[in-house]
Amino acid sequence: MKKIVYIGNNLSEGNPTTIQQLSIALAGAGFHMLVFSNKKNRIIRLLDMCWGVLKNYKASYILIDTYSTNNFYYAFIISQLARVFQIKYIPILHGGNLPQRLQKNPFLAACIFKNSVINVSPSHYLLEVFSKAGFPTMVIPNAIAIDAYAVTERTTFAPKVLWVRAFDKIYNPTMAVAVLVELKKSFPNATLCMVGPDKDGSLQEVMEFAKFKNVAAAIEFTGGLSKEDWIQKSKNYDIFINTSNFDNMPVSVIEAMALGLPVISTNVGGISYLIADGNTGKLVAKNNAVEMAEVIRSILENPLEGLNIAKNARKQVELFDEREVLKMWLKVVQK
Repeated sequence: MKKIVYIGNNLSEGNPTTIQQLSIALAGAGFHMLVFSNKKNRIIRLLDMCWGVLKNYKASYILIDTYSTNNFYYAFIISQLARVFQIKYIPILHGGNLPQRLQKNPFLAACIFKNSVINVSPSHYLLEVFSKAGFPTMVIPNAIAIDAYAVTERTTFAPKVLWVRAFDKIYNPTMAVAVLVELKKSFPNATLCMVGPDKDGSLQEVMEFAKFKNVAAAIEFTGGLSKEDWIQKSKNYDIFINTSNFDNMPVSVIEAMALGLPVISTNVGGISYLIADGNTGKLVAKNNAVEMAEVIRSILENPLEGLNIAKNARKQVELFDEREVLKMWLKVVQK
């Protein structure tokens, strides 16, 4: 039985993350999976990751979740340990700001990505960027269990807007409130639900901004919800918005598409590789709340547009079903 060590932040207590989903899927396919780390302290987590490599130096592969934030340095350290012990490793690329990381740390990036077996990107966006930089890369999309996402049939749309993401400045949650402010100018009964945990203190800022704009009563802040709970809540909303300043291939957007919600997103990072503007969603300029509200108004007044977008989006993300994605991974790790 081949042993695979998966290195990443295994900290989720609610929604399964990539590290959890993929490790379970590969274990089900017959691989001996070891996952590091679930330690909350950053230093202890890094030490645990390193220990995971050291005591499993005969592993067939190491999978390394690779982000553009400070966790990028985790990927660097683990990849270099893998090189010392001559273990094949595969970085899994997350985060729409990784292209900037390539420019900011070209030497470290080359150490990680030139010496890997292959670099795996969930989007064609990072595929293009990494390929142009000379790093061998392939696309394996983020996976969802498509059967878990029942489409809510809609014939019309109400100004009920859903936002699902962690409260973090890079996801620009304040813009969602600004969109509601603009939307209420045409639809006084407009409401917004914001689902997600507070990551960097942005939640308090958003709540204060909502009070300042006199729309706090029209917003529900749920905090973090399990996947089942937010899927259930999505049935009460008709429009999904994504307000990110940086992005790659967000699972929450894929999930919204699977649920039959028309998605309006800022056109940043890899979003345009996921959403075909006017076909599987609508794209607007970064941080442009007025434009996003106008697109929502268009869908509300032309429900056939929203219905067609929702139908096309659902068909597209059926290709991301976990059974299909597992087949792609097996072609890599069975070699």
